[in-house]
Amino acid sequence: QVQLVESGGGLVQAGGSLRLSCAASGGTFRNYAMAWFRLAPGKEREFVAANSRSGGNTGTALSVKGRFTISRDNAKNTWYLQMNSLKPEDTAVYYCAADRNPITWSSWAAYGSWGQGTQVTVSS
Repeated sequence: QVQLVESGGGLVQAGGSLRLSCAASGGTFRNYAMAWFRLAPGKEREFVAANSRSGGNTGTALSVKGRFTISRDNAKNTWYLQMNSLKPEDTAVYYCAADRNPITWSSWAAYGSWGQGTQVTVSS
């Protein structure tokens, strides 16, 4: 399985932006589909966005649609989550996940590789 390391989290005011990165190693990058999930205190793990192996297909949760964009750079073995117009309810630990063939993009159980998570805090 590929190894994943997230970065880019931090503290930002409501309305601000952050870009999360997920660097992959130990596997052939283009063979993996990936997704971002988040976990907030007292809540269940939530699907945020997913990206196919080719990068040609993406899926985004309704709660972040129009504000968050998922992308990948195959030359850098890195996925990104651009987060704009952040809201306090976006506060969570964000995780990237990858798998060769996730059966269901939005299910965390479909992914075999996970990063350690990066904290995003949005102040009001």
